Amino acid sequence: SDPEDGSLPLTPLRVITILGMASVQVALVCVWRLVTMVRRGTVFSHAAFRYVDGVIGAIVAAALVWFAVTVINAPGQRDDPGVTVIMAGVGVAILGVALIVLLLRMLLAQAVARDSEAAQMQAELDEVI
Repeated sequence: SDPEDGSLPLTPLRVITILGMASVQVALVCVWRLVTMVRRGTVFSHAAFRYVDGVIGAIVAAALVWFAVTVINAPGQRDDPGVTVIMAGVGVAILGVALIVLLLRMLLAQAVARDSEAAQMQAELDEVI
């Protein structure tokens, strides 16, 4: 606990901070790999899904970490519960970002399917010609 007033348990906050930083690092590495795939022109492949799933997982983990911070902070906010409600709203917003990335993953799946379909049609056209 905080040595000054004993209100905040510091060990859970330290663990939550480490988990939050790990989720940020996972997201950064996955985005870095996706940017590398874009520069190489290989982003429309099944290998990109692993990194997009990593980003989604990291965002969901960050939301869970934020909810844990909200739960730890809630007892100290009994006089002003609006802070807890706002913090919970921020957690829901973080989950909304994960939902948007999931939508982009579905669009990537459609693009990969169309790309493979176009490659197949191009191969058939090359045989005809």
